[in-house]
Amino acid sequence: MAALMKHRAVRIGSIALLFFVMGWPLLGTVRASVLAVVVVALQALAWASSLAPAGKRPKDWLGGADAALARWRERSPARVRGVLPWFVLALACVAPLGMNAYTLNVATDAGIYVCLALGLNIVVGMAGLLVLGYAAFYAVGAYTYAILSTQAHVSFWVALPVGGALAALFGLLLGLPVLRLRGDYLAIVTLGFGEITRITLNNWDSFTHGPNGIMGIAPPSLFGFTFSQPLHYFYLVLAFAAFVAFLSHRLERSRIGRAWVAMREDETAAEAMGVPTVRLKLLAFTLAAFWGGLAGVLFASKQLFVSPESFNFLESVMILCMVVLGGMGSVPGVILGAVLLAFLPEVLRGVAEYRLIVFGAAMVALMQYRPQGLWPSARHLMEFGEEKERTG
Repeated sequence: MAALMKHRAVRIGSIALLFFVMGWPLLGTVRASVLAVVVVALQALAWASSLAPAGKRPKDWLGGADAALARWRERSPARVRGVLPWFVLALACVAPLGMNAYTLNVATDAGIYVCLALGLNIVVGMAGLLVLGYAAFYAVGAYTYAILSTQAHVSFWVALPVGGALAALFGLLLGLPVLRLRGDYLAIVTLGFGEITRITLNNWDSFTHGPNGIMGIAPPSLFGFTFSQPLHYFYLVLAFAAFVAFLSHRLERSRIGRAWVAMREDETAAEAMGVPTVRLKLLAFTLAAFWGGLAGVLFASKQLFVSPESFNFLESVMILCMVVLGGMGSVPGVILGAVLLAFLPEVLRGVAEYRLIVFGAAMVALMQYRPQGLWPSARHLMEFGEEKERTG
């Protein structure tokens, strides 16, 4: 036992030293030390939880919560499950009435992130294709409305489907050459596509105004009513987010959604059973890009300004973290993950120097104790339950 404790202590110390050495050139001595301490605390917590008796470990508690959620899904009437989304929507409609302008602005951004995360959930959570350049489709939609609004004076409602369709076309063009790629190779190609898009927007001065961005974008208006107040725009984004969530839920339960899940679990077996994997991959890329384009149009009409810095690699990673945090393939889980990660940077603004460290530590803890996400899909609940039975 003493030898085991010594070995584990040396291992934890080595990992902490590695993180300190890696973080010192970028973060400085104090922040790198904080990072090392956080790593030591997480490793020690994981070790202590592994030594706890069976039934008292954090994973066992979370497993009990998953079992309760599964039982609720099985036993609760369909009428009750159908009322719950409407209750959440009604609560979202009432909640902003007591918010100040700052909180309302963050809530509106959260609604845009919900649309983005639900779009990425199609290709990552349902189809199982790792995409690291999703912000490129976001940028295509935003710049489409920015250019049409400032140069052709096209209204928001006309530019909305145009931005989504143009982003879908880019998704189709991206999907064609990567049909045979999987895993890391697919992730690298999509990462390159996202960076190519951002660099093109940054360097094409005559068309996109380069790093200066595009200003003077017109806000949305409907029958003479202009969405100029934060509260008005919040309800507009909420309506779009609810619409995207409804379509995602129907798509998840459709024949196409089940085929995507089969392809995600085992692409070779799915193809052998007659699933048209090539067409389904193209459809997943196209639909995900379409939702990203719509969210980009919403973003541009809210900010009234767009620039390439808003669509960098970190934005793609943030959207992917929303999907993973909530639960891949789970529509309510993805919504929960998007809302949490939209508000978390604002909650941690008081410790601005360390909020990325706190955010990273939270993601590491999540992967350690909750790899299936905060609100996993029914399929993932079943898979983790079977794995737990096999491992005892």
